[in-house]
Amino acid sequence: MEDKSKGHYWVKSGILNVLQNFSGVFFGFAGFYILVRVLNKQDFGVWTLFMSVTTILEAIRSGLIQNALIKYLSSSDKKEHPEIIAASTFISGLVSAASILLLVIFAPYLSRIWSSPQLIGLLYSYVIVFIFSGILTQFNAVEQANLKFNGIFLNNLVRQSTFFGFVLICYLTNFKIELVYLVWVQALSLILSLIVAYRYVRHNFTFSLSMGRPWLDRLFGYGKYAFGTSVSSLLSGTVDQMMLGALLSPAASGAFNIAVRITNLIDIPGNAIAVVVFPQSSKRMEEEGTGAIKYLYEKSVGTTLALVLPGVLFLYFFSDFVIHFIAGEKYTDSIPLLHVTLLYCLLIPYGRQFGTILDSIGKTKITFLVVVGTTIVNLGLNYIFIKKIGVMGAAYATLVSNIIGFIVAQVILKKEIGVSLWNTLVHLVKFYPEFFEKYIKPALNRRSGQIDHLQK
Repeated sequence: MEDKSKGHYWVKSGILNVLQNFSGVFFGFAGFYILVRVLNKQDFGVWTLFMSVTTILEAIRSGLIQNALIKYLSSSDKKEHPEIIAASTFISGLVSAASILLLVIFAPYLSRIWSSPQLIGLLYSYVIVFIFSGILTQFNAVEQANLKFNGIFLNNLVRQSTFFGFVLICYLTNFKIELVYLVWVQALSLILSLIVAYRYVRHNFTFSLSMGRPWLDRLFGYGKYAFGTSVSSLLSGTVDQMMLGALLSPAASGAFNIAVRITNLIDIPGNAIAVVVFPQSSKRMEEEGTGAIKYLYEKSVGTTLALVLPGVLFLYFFSDFVIHFIAGEKYTDSIPLLHVTLLYCLLIPYGRQFGTILDSIGKTKITFLVVVGTTIVNLGLNYIFIKKIGVMGAAYATLVSNIIGFIVAQVILKKEIGVSLWNTLVHLVKFYPEFFEKYIKPALNRRSGQIDHLQK
């Protein structure tokens, strides 16, 4: 019965998270498909830089709060949950206030270095969005810690579809989109998402008025490294676009962003599996030890690679068609960028599950140091390569830094939990026949049986 329950968790939560990530990428990509056509290259580049800054702000807060809250809620007694949630919310409020202050101070500076005067108004308007998103992050973390994903899926669907709906209506009615309108719609979509999220989480989102110092210390002690990891990881993924905007132009940043957006289409399985693995790995470490964690890493990486490999091959060999279909003729310069970004897509599952597994077993400091080191290398290589060879330099710099990070991560995992790189490839190869035997073959047999029955 217990095995059946575990299987039900993995199937249900896996499907929900794949759907959530698919809807996120679909609506994000569909919105991008329209924006890239209705905005000129300069405005699209400014929007790309704006999204890079705000995504980092979100990572600062969620990195410090989210994983720590999920870890301790999923592994602690139910009686302690109100105190844990209260401590986490208090830290979230402090971090939000500090982030808003930094945003107000540095917005004019960012506007100057990127030669984008309208960026100041966009960042100031984002303050209200940031407040609402902080509340939503708390709601989603509590639901995930309780191994439930329905509310997360639905509130994200509401948030993404609202934004996309606005962009689509503007496109169909030839309404001129001002960038600040997009920020206002983000705020509206968050309000609607909060209403949905609260309905699902209200029974588990309980506060304790006697918030103790021990939980503040534990959450912050765990979260400070997860925070550094999230921010550094995000910087590593956006520093190329930021430096292109500063060293070349916002338009160059926009061209690179198109290649990144397309590769994100094949990253849906990795995101979904990481969300499911994190709370489970925390539990299994407590119950079964490092052997279970080793298998969990190898299996999740192999499965993710098996799911993304067909997409990588398709996009690589049909990149010309994909770029022209998605972004149009004016972004032909994104084609060689896409070829390089697809190569490091094959390393992303290793890095993502490296962080997920080490964070879940309390090794957040190691994850933090690896990601910070990789980010510093990426920053240096981007500066050198962009100066020497232009836009392509950003792609090559990110590829090299990802290879270095991959090697370091595998050495650490081998030492900590005995991970075998070969086993991940074995799981990759075994995935296809296993998938055929478990899902395709039974479906074909049922179909064949139905045909025989009808013929009789």
